[in-house]
Amino acid sequence: MQVLFVEDDPMNRRVVKDMLRVVGADMEEAPDAESGLRMIADGDYNIVLMDLRMPGMDGLAAIRHLRAASGDRALLPVIVVTADTAPDLRDQCLAAGADDVIMKPVAMGALLSAMGRMMTKNGTDDIILN
Repeated sequence: MQVLFVEDDPMNRRVVKDMLRVVGADMEEAPDAESGLRMIADGDYNIVLMDLRMPGMDGLAAIRHLRAASGDRALLPVIVVTADTAPDLRDQCLAAGADDVIMKPVAMGALLSAMGRMMTKNGTDDIILN
């Protein structure tokens, strides 16, 4: 399983990378939305984890940009990972094209459950996490 985490905070990236390593997933990191979109265009990922609040382009704009692209990459599952607690946040994320939303601090169970839902939804549930 190849995961891209687009997140400006290096500590958050490290924590999630350690969680994913435990279950056998490989994670690459992008420190901002622009580099994340470039990595998506050039890479081969199963799931993207996307922070919302980053310098420059925010996560919602990045998701909209991804969904507007052509080809299979526009369908890539995106899970928003955020500390934002706005009441309508989930609706905003889904309207932008996100597939799911999990909260920070990231709990391993919530992360793996969301990833499992995306894999099942997209017919990639044969990719096994150890």
